[in-house]
Amino acid sequence: MIYYVKGILTEYTEEGVVVEAGGIGYQITVPTSLLAELPQPGEEVKLYTYYQVTEDARKLFGFANRDERALFLQIIKVNGIGPKLAVSVMGTLSPDALRLAVVSGDVKAISQAPGMGKKTAEKLILELKDKIDLAAVLKQPAMEAGGAPTVITDAFSEAVAALQSLGYSSSEALKTVRSIDAGDDWTVDQILQEAFRKLASF
Repeated sequence: MIYYVKGILTEYTEEGVVVEAGGIGYQITVPTSLLAELPQPGEEVKLYTYYQVTEDARKLFGFANRDERALFLQIIKVNGIGPKLAVSVMGTLSPDALRLAVVSGDVKAISQAPGMGKKTAEKLILELKDKIDLAAVLKQPAMEAGGAPTVITDAFSEAVAALQSLGYSSSEALKTVRSIDAGDDWTVDQILQEAFRKLASF
């Protein structure tokens, strides 16, 4: 197993990049969103990889960090989704946005990925929904900012569902609710009042 490749990025290709390590040039397919984050040819990179072995080919798929690689591995376990389609999904949605789409059942957002049909998107949501922690998704911004994560209760989940029923997109509803600094004693109504205040100020 090739866990990661660290070396000099020598060139960009149609599918990704070539990284030279130990005198060998590795062709690595990466999500399109990652291309903008990579350095110019001649600089060093480190990509966490998945090595696909089939009867017809051997392919390396690369990701910026362990988290992205772990999410990719979850996606390819879904029946009918191979590495190529999984990379397409991750090139369309960031890991955080993809998790938001899964936990909120946002088929439309996932279906935007090239090659991803509605039925396959629904299957991905069905198989991954129970494997993604909604509380962890809601806490993410506070954790990224280095602050104390908000205590997440069922009221938060109910508030997200209420906003969606009022016509807000799943992404907008989740992002708004998880930006609220509230305690574990807040009710759904209190969370919604604060959510509406934030939405009105956008």
